[in-house]
Amino acid sequence: MRTLRLLIEYDGNHFVGWQSQNRGRTVQNELKRALYVLTKESIRPVGSGRTDAGTHALGQVAHFQTASNLSTERLLRGLNGLLPADIAIRTIDEAPTDFHARYSAVHKCYRYRIHLAKSSLNRSQVWAYYQTLSLAPMRDAAHALVGTHGFGAFCKQDPVPDSLDCHIYAADWNAQGAELIFEIVANRFLRHMVRILVGTMVEIGRGARPAEDIATLLASGERAKAGPTAPARGLCLIRVAYDT
Repeated sequence: MRTLRLLIEYDGNHFVGWQSQNRGRTVQNELKRALYVLTKESIRPVGSGRTDAGTHALGQVAHFQTASNLSTERLLRGLNGLLPADIAIRTIDEAPTDFHARYSAVHKCYRYRIHLAKSSLNRSQVWAYYQTLSLAPMRDAAHALVGTHGFGAFCKQDPVPDSLDCHIYAADWNAQGAELIFEIVANRFLRHMVRILVGTMVEIGRGARPAEDIATLLASGERAKAGPTAPARGLCLIRVAYDT
């Protein structure tokens, strides 16, 4: 059996997420159908992790095992020919037999984009926000996230995760034209974590709470005290890093 690694991008607007579900379109199911056409095997590709409904990916990683002898080039052309327009396979590579898209991952990077004006061309991939935001306190809040913390205040707790601890390697906001862009790199992410962090930091940016609230919320673990969950359309999985 061969183990193959896929690098995938997708527009999440018309998906209920990566993971197979009983309702709605999922990226995993679309890939499974296309792989069956090519290989005549019932293959369930394994992703690096779930993404929320409406969340995008530029660098999602998945793996699958197959007995097919089709070349990676043939599989790449075939999958991209069969998949819908809102999914693209960027690369397919041979991987070690013990490679696992989820468990072999070292860290992931997410990006969130806020457009500080109405945007027609970008409307499906940004949070169009019509109020003034102050960048400096938002950056202060982001920098306070670096390190290992419990993120109970910044995740959906139904069901409660096995562990609330995450190690944040880097987190920052930057301005690019009319956009504020948040990037965060961590060893793991909890459900809705980035979106709740963004919603909370937007409240800080508009002066509704101080930047110091981030430390207080991390210590409290109380979701009810944090900000709202930002819209999924502004969030994108940028990359997943591996040692091999």
